[in-house]
Amino acid sequence: MNASFHRFPVAALGVAALLALQGCGTTSVSKEITDDGKSAQVVFPKIDNAARLKEGTFPNLDNLRAVAPGVTKDQLYDLLGPPHFREGMAGPREWDYVFNFRKTGGAITTCQYKVIFDKGYQAQSFYWLPAGCSEVLAVAKPVAPARPETPVAATRSEAPPVAARTTTLAADGLFRFGGGAAADLLPKGRREIEALAANMKGGFKSLSTVDVTGHTDRLGSDNYNDALSLARAKTVRELLMAQGIDGRIIQARGMGKRQPVAQCPGARQTAALVDCLQPNRRVDIKVSGV
Repeated sequence: MNASFHRFPVAALGVAALLALQGCGTTSVSKEITDDGKSAQVVFPKIDNAARLKEGTFPNLDNLRAVAPGVTKDQLYDLLGPPHFREGMAGPREWDYVFNFRKTGGAITTCQYKVIFDKGYQAQSFYWLPAGCSEVLAVAKPVAPARPETPVAATRSEAPPVAARTTTLAADGLFRFGGGAAADLLPKGRREIEALAANMKGGFKSLSTVDVTGHTDRLGSDNYNDALSLARAKTVRELLMAQGIDGRIIQARGMGKRQPVAQCPGARQTAALVDCLQPNRRVDIKVSGV
């Protein structure tokens, strides 16, 4: 929801088109999925033919390790984002992802990951293609301390990992009223994102993941706000890519109005309420790397 009171028909049509695309799901490709979330024959969809995000993403490994039997679709969405194939968000009993992992030396491995849900839409079964990709979930063993004779300088040759940094940009300053596409970016908003990309490249020796999450206030329908927040996150992702950030490590998702930072009284839309809810209209960019 933007800071104004009116919705333009063009914006509404754009959101409707996005929702129609998201809702264009397919039936499950695995065979005979049971009520308790198992399949008689697990089938992975073809990336080239069916994936809506063919290049995949670089997942946050801590989030991936947190996926376990019993997680809901909302929780899985929060941890890994929406499925990478056009499987729909509500009815399908399986979600598929395309994940990239960077190996020692810089080589990239691409894996497919499948989650199968029970009849209550809680995740129960998890599969990898190829199966060996599951090894990425293993926690590395701690490195033995260096022996006393090891020179101190040698133990400091590698740059230490940097904790993830999160930058929050006000959506009202990034986009024109009601807009979420690249054409809706305000000049000031474009400059802010370009400056952020420069800081990312200058502040990290190497980047591992970039999570771009759009948020809205509570005014308007759930569908409208979900679509608007996702559209804005995707636009920020595209501009970061245009500034030289590797698109394979950038994940864009929309949280709609699920994660407010400001709580404001009142149900009727007034100028005071819109102003109070302004902090909730934002785009968070979480960057991690070395």
